[in-house]
Amino acid sequence: MERTLILIKPDAVQRGLAGEVLSRFERKGLKIVGMKMMKLTSKILKEHYSHIADKPFFPGIAAFMQSSPVIAVCIEGLDSVDTVRRLCGVTLSREAQVGTIRGDFAMSIQTNIVHASDSKKSAKEEVKRFFDSKELFKYGSVLSTNIYSSDELKK
Repeated sequence: MERTLILIKPDAVQRGLAGEVLSRFERKGLKIVGMKMMKLTSKILKEHYSHIADKPFFPGIAAFMQSSPVIAVCIEGLDSVDTVRRLCGVTLSREAQVGTIRGDFAMSIQTNIVHASDSKKSAKEEVKRFFDSKELFKYGSVLSTNIYSSDELKK
């Protein structure tokens, strides 16, 4: 099963939207297999944004991403990378379709609620960057197991 990384960004945390964002992925049928709230260090930001770390606008992005904790989430599911990207909407939020996370909650390219891995390759790298193997879980669904006998249900 494919895994991908989501970062619930400071603007979503500050606005109290983390639960709403997470519920969109769960309602789609994706599974949360790892999650933690964390303050991003300069080191992890430089690694995560290495493709733009030398750009003049990077310090502003780093300051924003360190303005409050983020919630790192590892999502698992069929075609999870592409599915998550569609649920998030385009990066420039004011152009994102209504019904997507960014289209419903954001207007900016920077304060756009959520980061999502952009490819299977980057998803693997990003999940490893934010989670060690002990922080990722495998579990079934209570909906697919019969935890009650029929006699217990009659009581």
